Amino acid sequence: MTETPEFDRKMLEALVCPQTQGRLEFDASTQELISHSAHLAYPIRDGIPVMLIDEAREID
Repeated sequence: MTETPEFDRKMLEALVCPQTQGRLEFDASTQELISHSAHLAYPIRDGIPVMLIDEAREID
């Protein structure tokens, strides 16, 4: 069985929301980066954040 690579939290220092240029928060339970200002959640796949607005899901 192959393990999913873990997200490197140090990347949060360099990453910003592509829509608002604001801070992101890591949600370990959903493996997403959350932009509260844009109300978007960016997925993390195989340990790599997918920072495309079209791939993000809307959140409340």
